[in-house]
Formats: sequence, C-alpha cells, structure tokens
Amino acid sequence: MATNNVRSFFKLTSILLISLVLALHFENGAAITPEYKKYARGAWKDAHATFYGEADGSGTFEGACGYGDLKDRSYGTQTAALSFALFNNGLTCGACYQIKCVNDKGCKPGNPSVYITATNSCPPNYGLPSDQGGWCNPPREHFDMSQPAFLQIAEYKAGIVPIQYRRVACRGRKGGIRFTISGNPYFNLVLVSNVGGAGDVTNLEVQGSDKSKWIPMTRNYGQKWQTNEKLCGQPLKFRVTTSDGKKSVWNAASGDWQFGQTFQARYLA
Repeated sequence: MATNNVRSFFKLTSILLISLVLALHFENGAAITPEYKKYARGAWKDAHATFYGEADGSGTFEGACGYGDLKDRSYGTQTAALSFALFNNGLTCGACYQIKCVNDKGCKPGNPSVYITATNSCPPNYGLPSDQGGWCNPPREHFDMSQPAFLQIAEYKAGIVPIQYRRVACRGRKGGIRFTISGNPYFNLVLVSNVGGAGDVTNLEVQGSDKSKWIPMTRNYGQKWQTNEKLCGQPLKFRVTTSDGKKSVWNAASGDWQFGQTFQARYLA
C-alpha cells in the first residue's frame, strides 16, 4: 500500500510539473518564445488621447506602419496612431502600450486600462496650436486611438482626455512571427508582423541557402524591410532584433515560396 501511495505521489507531481512547463511556454493557446516573457514594463508617463475612425474600427485598418489590413495581421481594433514624437519615423511600429484615462470627468469609472499596438502615425498639424487641435505636433506625446479602444477607457463625448501610458510586452500573439514577402526576383520587400515581447523590430537579417551568411536588410518604412539579394528558390530564415536588443531566429519558408505569400514562422533560437 505504501509503495502504491509513493507511486501515485510521484505520478501526480510529474503531471503538475509538466502542466507548469506548458503553462509557461504557452499563452492563449499559442507558443510563446522565451524572449517574450522577459520584456520589462516601462514607467508610467503623462500624455493625451483622442480617437479616429468609426465604432467598428473602420477607418483605422491600415496605416503608416505598412501592416495593411490589421484584422489579417491579428491586431484588430486594439490599435493607435502615435504622435510624431512617439512614432519616431516608424521605429516604434508594433510596440505595445498600456493606457488609462486619468483625472477627467470623461474617464470611465474605475479608470480601466486598455492595451494597444502602435500601427499608424498621427501627423502634425502645424496650422493649429498644440493645445487646440494640433494634438500630434512635436514635442507632444499623444495617442490617436481607434474608437473601440478609446471607448474602453473614456466616454465618446469626451473627445480628448488626459492619460497615463507605459510600454508593455506584446502578448496574445498567436503562433510565431509572420513574414509577408513581396517584390520581384531582384527586389525583396518583407513585412514583419505579429511580434511578441518588445513588438518593434529594429533590425532584420535573412539567410538563404548559404548557411554561413546572414544578409542585412534595410528598413523601407514602418515594419517593411528590403534587400536586393536574389533569394528566389532558396529556403528562408530570418534573424530578428527587437528594440530591447533581443535577437531571435525564425524558420520562415521552404525553397518553393512565392511573392505575395505570408509565412507564420517557427521559432528556432
């Protein structure tokens, strides 16, 4: 009887340990690579927020980051256009923020937070004062949110509200990083999306058939990267560097890939 009890104890312990490992590795049913779990939240900062687009999010589904249809890229309506100071010429595309409305009668009760992804730019309007319509003029830090996201923290009639925001890890990204390849045999343009952790990619390299060579890509705009290397017919891997300095390698496509395809890559290292 004692032996059976010991066996049952070790069996239960093993099941619990396996469950814990899986819970740490998976989030919302999707594999989470190690670097996603290590991203540290930033400090709270003060800014303001407005909204654009319609109640269903239409009018916000494309933007200056190059993602195209945000529904297809998994970003949905939890998005915002960033002011000139925050957008940083597109370097912040893909970054995630926690935002809450503060110190205003237009705030929702309890000051709930919303989590958004930077997918667009809010351009300056130098014809208006920064505090009278030129909300995105530098050096103001401002979020022009999709209407569905804004209505989670403030009332529609508020229009513009003071907020606090901070950088957070991008979570809920199901599956691996996605690479969309367009161009022609002499020009390759790669859109990087669905990035967890820091979310914003600061460097991209591609590897073809030559396993000893990583080819640097240059930013075209937003999260679109380019190279003139001839890559047709070669299997592709990508080495991604995010704004927190972390690097990861992804197996994206076999040698029969075609322009216009999107690949959900497999994390390698």
